[in-house]
Order: sequence, then structure tokens, then C-alpha cells
Amino acid sequence: MSLIVVTLAIGLALAGTILYMVRRDHLHGPYALGWLLLAAGIIGLSAFPRVIDRIGEMTGVYYPPILLCLVAIAALLIKSLLGDLQRSRQERALRRLSQKLAILEQDMEEMRVRQGLPALRREPGRD
Repeated sequence: MSLIVVTLAIGLALAGTILYMVRRDHLHGPYALGWLLLAAGIIGLSAFPRVIDRIGEMTGVYYPPILLCLVAIAALLIKSLLGDLQRSRQERALRRLSQKLAILEQDMEEMRVRQGLPALRREPGRD
């Protein structure tokens, strides 16, 4: 099999997998868009493999295929950074929700005490 056919198969398989994951609600729209753009880029490179050579000539790169490696590494670094940002936002939101829940539980307990009701049982290991 030629490199063009293999690259095309990889791009189509990636696009199909992404669409399947979106349909099953395993991957949300904004994330899927980035992955579909990647799949389209792979399919585009399989259709026009000389584009990398031309870009290499324009930029003065001696071995143009290394541009693909450089772009892939940059994309992985950006994806990693975006994942860390998303995780940080989620951790901050979870911390705030936990604090609000603790405040509400304390307020509820104080209201029960003021009304002369018995205290709620605490779950073991929770404080």
C-alpha cells in the first residue's frame, strides 16, 4: 500500500471515530471540531502530499517531512496546555462548590439547633 492510501485511511478512520464519539455523546462539540480539523488536515495531506515539500522549500527547511513532526509536537503541547487549563477550571469550580455545600450544611445545622430539632447524623469520615 502506498503512503497516500495509508494516510487517507488514517484520516478517514479518525474522522469516523470522532463522529461516532460525538453521536454517542462521549465527545462534545468544541472538542470534536478541533479533532475533525485534524482529520481534515490528514486527509488533505494525503490528497496533496507535495504541499509539505513546498512549505519546506518556502521556509528553507532542508528535510521538509520534519515539519510534520514539529507541527505534531506543537499541537500536542498546545493540547496538553488546554487540558491543564480545563482541569484547573474544573478543580476551582469543584472547590467552590464544596465550600458552598459546607456553608449550607452548617447553616442548616444551625437552623435545626435553633428550632430545637435533633442534629443530623454525620457520615463517617466526613468533616
